[in-house]
Amino acid sequence: MAQDAAKLPSIPEIFAPGGVTGREPETVKWSPDGTRLSYVLRDDSGDHGQLYYVDVTNGKPAVLVATEKLASLSPPENIGGKQNKDDRERERRSRYSIAGYHWASDSKHLLFDSKGQLWYYTLESGTGVQMTSGADPSGDPKFSPEGKRISYVRKHNLYVRSLSGDSRESELTFTTENDGDNILNGEVDWVYEEELGVRSNYFWSPDGKHIAYLQMNEVQVPEYPITDYIPDHPTVDHQKYPYAGDPNPEVRVGVVDANGGKTHWVNIPGLTGKQNRNDYYVPRFGWVNKDVLYVQVLNRDQNQLDIYFVDTPTGRSQLMLSEKDEAWLLVNDSFRILQSGGKFLWESWRDGHTHLYLYSFDKGNPLNSAAKLDRQLTSGNYEVTGLDGIDEANGTIFYTSNEGDDRQQNLFSVKLDGTNKQRVSHEDGAHKASFPEQGKYYADTYSALLTPPRMQLCSFSGTCSVFWTSRPVTSDQVVRPQFVDFTADDGTILHGELLMPPTASPDQKVPVLMNPYGGPESQEVHDHWGGASFFFDQILAHDGIAVLRVDNRGMGYRGKKFATALRHEFGRVELNDQLTALDQALNRFLQLDGNRLGWWGWSYGGFMTSYALTHSKRFKAGVAVAPVTDWHNYDSIYTERYMGLPKDNPDGYRSGSVQLAAPNLSGHLLVVHGTSDDNVHMQNTMQLAQAFINSGKQFELLVFPRKTHGIAGPVPRTVLFERIRAVFDSDLLGWSAEKIAASNPPFSPSGSEGGGR
Repeated sequence: MAQDAAKLPSIPEIFAPGGVTGREPETVKWSPDGTRLSYVLRDDSGDHGQLYYVDVTNGKPAVLVATEKLASLSPPENIGGKQNKDDRERERRSRYSIAGYHWASDSKHLLFDSKGQLWYYTLESGTGVQMTSGADPSGDPKFSPEGKRISYVRKHNLYVRSLSGDSRESELTFTTENDGDNILNGEVDWVYEEELGVRSNYFWSPDGKHIAYLQMNEVQVPEYPITDYIPDHPTVDHQKYPYAGDPNPEVRVGVVDANGGKTHWVNIPGLTGKQNRNDYYVPRFGWVNKDVLYVQVLNRDQNQLDIYFVDTPTGRSQLMLSEKDEAWLLVNDSFRILQSGGKFLWESWRDGHTHLYLYSFDKGNPLNSAAKLDRQLTSGNYEVTGLDGIDEANGTIFYTSNEGDDRQQNLFSVKLDGTNKQRVSHEDGAHKASFPEQGKYYADTYSALLTPPRMQLCSFSGTCSVFWTSRPVTSDQVVRPQFVDFTADDGTILHGELLMPPTASPDQKVPVLMNPYGGPESQEVHDHWGGASFFFDQILAHDGIAVLRVDNRGMGYRGKKFATALRHEFGRVELNDQLTALDQALNRFLQLDGNRLGWWGWSYGGFMTSYALTHSKRFKAGVAVAPVTDWHNYDSIYTERYMGLPKDNPDGYRSGSVQLAAPNLSGHLLVVHGTSDDNVHMQNTMQLAQAFINSGKQFELLVFPRKTHGIAGPVPRTVLFERIRAVFDSDLLGWSAEKIAASNPPFSPSGSEGGGR
């Protein structure tokens, strides 16, 4: 896209296909032998892409599978006459990074998952063989360890078939017509995927003889109706979704022979025979060796996580580790069993910050006794944010942390004996590393506040070569935001980011727009590239509005005390911190006008917006996008983790309800929602609207038919952000409708989004 160096990109340009800086590589994967890094790179439209690879011997990108080949592996959009349910499935694959291809263990073959149909592709010959067909999609495909079979989930059941010879598939699990969509074998449901980060619920044993899987029984889980109002006769899709306090899916782990047969269910003391199998979660499980499983069990209060080892031939189990906390525990992917056996890595915030620990167990007899703590590998007033790679040959682990600056994400290494800790990444900013199972290289995705993402191939020794980079930002009107710190009532330092209008004279007062997220386990103020949000802030600043973003207590990456400040009460601490920081900013930056204040946010930020305008009279205008307006309406795992069960904390749920505070609305509020939002349901906005009407309060409502939580797509995003801009240009700057219209260039959408009747 051509861009005038003298101008900022417009809102339509920001949200055009590919955006300002271009599409980033997708589905970055290492070949099992660690010699090639692969990724999909699409054109701006997203309709055409190629599978690239980088050879570690030269660091140069090359095409692995060309566009024409990928297109030939793609079935028609409408399989069996069925259309995607709105754009929910597309957003799901994007949101959860659902892989579209998989490497075989020999690093010579690929398995493509193309719109629910599976293709086996031979790299040497460049030929693909379709392995599945039919109206029902096959998902979560995997190669067996020896690479001669594949497994997949279809219609809530597990299947296995050979890659050569007999083309018949073997069904390993069976549901009946009476089960309907309630029994999921090896399949992941919405709440586990969204709130526990589960991406797969079945795993091959190392010898390829068995498959362990999680069965989810959702009979008791309530349904939410997602309605498509666009057809002549509206259709309804019933989503299984447990609200806070509702029955969760019942879960159990089974082991089945990969050739078929009876499932043997894992028995764990304390859980066996438990009346309600929905009173606990199984967020992670897998194989220790060919006979032994590990199973993580998290209680419903989410303050105790137990790791069991289970001997599958005998059914005997042993509690290896029990992690407890008075607040809550976060599920993570740092549990790694070392290939040498007898040791595993574990992540905990037991000392007040998230750090890595090394445990040992009896390699010859894993169930002999509980695991023993060898040592704490990292420690200090910082957070480990991910375990990225293990180099067992040299006894080294690689991890990401914000040591030295809460706003940084850097790669570090430390020996398994706890010595020789050092920073590996060189440039300040945000680093995200991807390591292969073997080899001496890793991929590093890097960005900073004014630096769009780039990807580089790095050796363990520290040398890197860039193989992909974003389009450069060429506008000379970009203003650098400044990091500023504030102090909460209890003395806690709050990090903030302030973007001042570039044209304001020192004696000119400028309005302030707050834009926090505010919710748990998140961070907004850090040294990374902000993408479309960065450019939108720049547009507002050039209009004459200062943008202030503050990370309040209750958010993440600052340790346990900082995170748990909002426990059992959403809204109060967050708003108090935001107002405290705002007052300090007004005193420090005299240009800021405390009489012209605005607030906007999305999701939890939408809750914060509506909460602020019903719990403070200081704000002239607000825009709440996809807000939770009463925490009884949000999912069980997320809400109960921080708020507890509604029956145990009625006062907390009551005080955090925007609906109950509707009579106190002050200022002009625009509420925005997508009718097909399967995350924060449209019900939240409908109930809030009713509460405002009952209270005689004026408000505005903007609805996006068929749109999900992200309100995705160039046209909807342009409509939304032009509307957000117009609210604040009008209410904070006093612009007329004519001036606002003139500030937005004419926009002619190419084609419709979402379709008509």
